[in-house]
Amino acid sequence: MPKYVEITSVTGLSPYNIYVCDVNQVSCTWISTITSGNLPYSFELPFIFSSYSDFAVKVVDSSNCNMIKFSGTTYPECP
Repeated sequence: MPKYVEITSVTGLSPYNIYVCDVNQVSCTWISTITSGNLPYSFELPFIFSSYSDFAVKVVDSSNCNMIKFSGTTYPECP
């Protein structure tokens, strides 16, 4: 059964590149580029991460600020 991820809000400068990574951020998969107008944004977790007990969602804004969220945490803010 597919797992879905929802991003409801981010800070920083639009547009945003969305990635899913392993917890050590060694392996990352690009998901999409979105703008503030696309929020909330949902996507299906890529198959390679479906068996992971934890993963990171990385959002990179247009000024290259990285916001990384692990399960049970919130995104840090970008200026």
